Amino acid sequence: MGETETYTITGPDGDEESFELPAGLVDVLSEQGEQGTRVVSDVVVQAMAQQAHVIVHHSEGDVPEDIAEMNDTAAELFEERFGQSLEDALGHSH
Repeated sequence: MGETETYTITGPDGDEESFELPAGLVDVLSEQGEQGTRVVSDVVVQAMAQQAHVIVHHSEGDVPEDIAEMNDTAAELFEERFGQSLEDALGHSH
């Protein structure tokens, strides 16, 4: 296995999870001068928003109201962070 870098996420209750990524991968994904932690957090926000979208818009049956609200909030946070709607980023709208 190649070299790795460790990142740590801290939850609202103070719990922590550390994980390894290939050394240099974050640099490959970053724009010049962008902090690595920003790149990793961007990926987390994007992934969570996409997962919420899939749960609400691509599942069979009714979605509980609280899950639908989480999806709406995730989409709003995505748009605030990236300056475009999640639907535009995914290449479709619902």
